[in-house]
Amino acid sequence: MTEITLRTATPEDAPAVEALLGRSYPALMAGADGAVGLSQALPVMGRANPALLASGTFYLVETAGRAIGCGGWTAGTPGSGAVEAGLAHLRHFAVDPAHIRQGIGRRIYDACARAAAGQGALRFQGYAALNAETFYAGMGLKALEVLSLPMGPGIAFPAVLMEGPVAPER
Repeated sequence: MTEITLRTATPEDAPAVEALLGRSYPALMAGADGAVGLSQALPVMGRANPALLASGTFYLVETAGRAIGCGGWTAGTPGSGAVEAGLAHLRHFAVDPAHIRQGIGRRIYDACARAAAGQGALRFQGYAALNAETFYAGMGLKALEVLSLPMGPGIAFPAVLMEGPVAPER
């Protein structure tokens, strides 16, 4: 069996993260989020975020030298960077379609929860694509509201704002 490893991502991982996002998002979001909105949002959503890659709180799961999962967290709110005591934000999760339902997302979430709890976070917030709502619910987050996230001029994408306790080692 091929070993699966989780490690902290670095800026040099941008091509691997973008390749993973390019495999994951079109395949896993297509049914839930609509082809038109998805095709417009993918060029924005499919880019690796340099600040996340340099944050030390973004993770990559690999097997046989290939990225099969990514995701992370930040103390600052996406977009504004505003920090609220006790609140952390889940960011840019993706799993390769060939590796869904194998615990990859949970492994990344657990790494985020341990690290965020160690920094004083008590709860997580995150924007879930419609197809990912059940994953985050399984991690203990609850849906707060359905939003239309702006992705650029004339481009919006449906997402569910979710929140729940940071629960490392559930």
